[in-house]
Amino acid sequence: MTLKIGDRLPSAVFTTPTGDGPKPVSVDDVFKGRTVALFAVPGAFTPTCSARHLPGFKEHAAELKSKGVDAIACVSVNDAFVMGAWAKDQGVSNDEVIMLADGNGDFTRKLGLSMDASGFGMGERSQRYSALVRDGVIEQLNVEQGGEFKVSSAEHLLTQL
Repeated sequence: MTLKIGDRLPSAVFTTPTGDGPKPVSVDDVFKGRTVALFAVPGAFTPTCSARHLPGFKEHAAELKSKGVDAIACVSVNDAFVMGAWAKDQGVSNDEVIMLADGNGDFTRKLGLSMDASGFGMGERSQRYSALVRDGVIEQLNVEQGGEFKVSSAEHLLTQL
């Protein structure tokens, strides 16, 4: 069952890349007491994710924060090393976008937003989505239809603030 607006995020532990190596970070660490623009990508370094999705949130970070967003977080079913390399490749600091590696897909499955990408040799991955999360509760949720990039963009999320 897919979580919906008004639902609380499930508890989970991500791994985030830091200068000191990968560190565990819980859902509460990221979302408790804050307003977070969360977005998920099917995979780091994939075409749409690298050309449009992550760059859009980097480009609009100041505007999102001016509208009350405390933090921006990107989740992907990748490991922290891949997420760290992707952030470096994209010129994104952890202050701009918190990179959340959901390496085993536990968080993504709990949300009900996993997808089977084994036809592309990628195994289980996350659907592409964006959400506005206030103190751990989903206020907006924008899940893309397969292969699309419309409602999960930073630009679309800005229209919902």
